[in-house]
Amino acid sequence: MFVHVETRRRKHVQWASTLLVVVCVISFVWLALMPAPQRVSMWLEWGTVPANIFDAKMPILPQLHDPALLRLATALFIHLAWLHLLGNLLFLVIFGIPAERALGSLRFLLLFMLGGIFANLVGALSLAGVRSPIIGCSGAVSAVLGAYIALFPRARLGLVLPLGLYLEFVRVPAFLLIGIWVLLQLLFTYAGPSYGAVVWWTHIAGFLFGVVFALLSRDSIARRLRG
Repeated sequence: MFVHVETRRRKHVQWASTLLVVVCVISFVWLALMPAPQRVSMWLEWGTVPANIFDAKMPILPQLHDPALLRLATALFIHLAWLHLLGNLLFLVIFGIPAERALGSLRFLLLFMLGGIFANLVGALSLAGVRSPIIGCSGAVSAVLGAYIALFPRARLGLVLPLGLYLEFVRVPAFLLIGIWVLLQLLFTYAGPSYGAVVWWTHIAGFLFGVVFALLSRDSIARRLRG
């Protein structure tokens, strides 16, 4: 269990993180209740299928006008399994809530969506011609992690460890929890139902996008905190 220790009083209602969690959970339950063939069809229809977006034999720029690029966004709300969903949402909550407090809900939602779209775009470009779908919000969560590190480079988060009959509270660097995030992605790669399906370029691109987004938002954050 993770607990974030806050030192600043909340001044604004935060809704973006909650909205994203609710949409992801509803989408997962809705797809899980479908018959398996229909569910697979939805993955292929609304996931980011590189072969349906980019043709490796054609110039990239003209293809960026294709309406199929909408799938770069819809793919963020599709998950293969509960472990995939839980891992993404856990870290979205841990790092997203303080990042949203600093950025504001609208800017945070923009970070999540644009970061996820950019991550999926890079993933699709790196796999042009592949017909397996890229799905899940891992790229968007990576953008949130990148923004968090840029905003709070020395942050330490509270961690509650179960030790026998007792719970021990410790403070650990945020970088350590991000390392756990990476390990979870590795675990899902080799133990999940889509063996080997994690596209690492999406994570790298999302993380770098988040860092740049946060750095470019520093002036807006300063004005917001003064207000």
